[in-house]
Amino acid sequence: MELKTVETPHVAVRYLLGGQGPALVYLHGAGGIAADDPLLAELAKAHTVYAPLIPGYGDSEECPEIRDMLDFTLHTADVVAALGLKDPILVGHSMGGMIAAEMAALAPNDVSRLALIAPAGLWDDEHPIADLFATLPFEMPALLFHDAVAGAAMLTAGRNVTDPNFLQTYLVTNARQLGMAGRILFPIPERGLSQRMYRIKARTVIVWGDSDRLIPPVYAHGFKKGIARAELVSIPEAGHMVTLEKPGLVAEAIARLG
Repeated sequence: MELKTVETPHVAVRYLLGGQGPALVYLHGAGGIAADDPLLAELAKAHTVYAPLIPGYGDSEECPEIRDMLDFTLHTADVVAALGLKDPILVGHSMGGMIAAEMAALAPNDVSRLALIAPAGLWDDEHPIADLFATLPFEMPALLFHDAVAGAAMLTAGRNVTDPNFLQTYLVTNARQLGMAGRILFPIPERGLSQRMYRIKARTVIVWGDSDRLIPPVYAHGFKKGIARAELVSIPEAGHMVTLEKPGLVAEAIARLG
């Protein structure tokens, strides 16, 4: 995947680009995304993949004008327009799924195919979503992955997590990214989407890892019930980062959209 820049009305946006085929826009979660992401590689086999970074992620500029859910939604629509895309397949994971669902609800005639991978956006008091902002680094693998040991290796990429330089970089990056994500995820990741989902007209695939400990799979049924043309694909032995643990199966599910 190649890192490029596109100008929007408020900020220059960095995005990853790769592959060939029908246009697909991928919206990442609160943890960000890298050029070597395995799901992007799978999707790029059959699509031209555009994966914009949310301002404040990676080496992208921050954007104080993006303050709430509507700002995130309109900003992302601006990115799609700036890329010259019309009705691409819209895919979002976790926080990115929340934004994608809001885009499809806000402009239902502009999104005809939608894939939501363990999206945030709903809330159930009986099944609270884990608090990312209160989770310590060493707790992340067990929260995000079905296989915590393998997940820890993916998150650290073989780096020494006790190295002070690694920890400093990690903490600074994490604070910058979660500071942006917190505008729609803190204190809870709910901004009224349940009241707007009925507006979504897109053919929708909902993908969920059966072992998701961050956003429990019970939320999958809330999304399926709220979106008229939704199909649910459950993936065994996968957690919230099903995109890393089972990228091939996630890509197969998305391929159902055509």
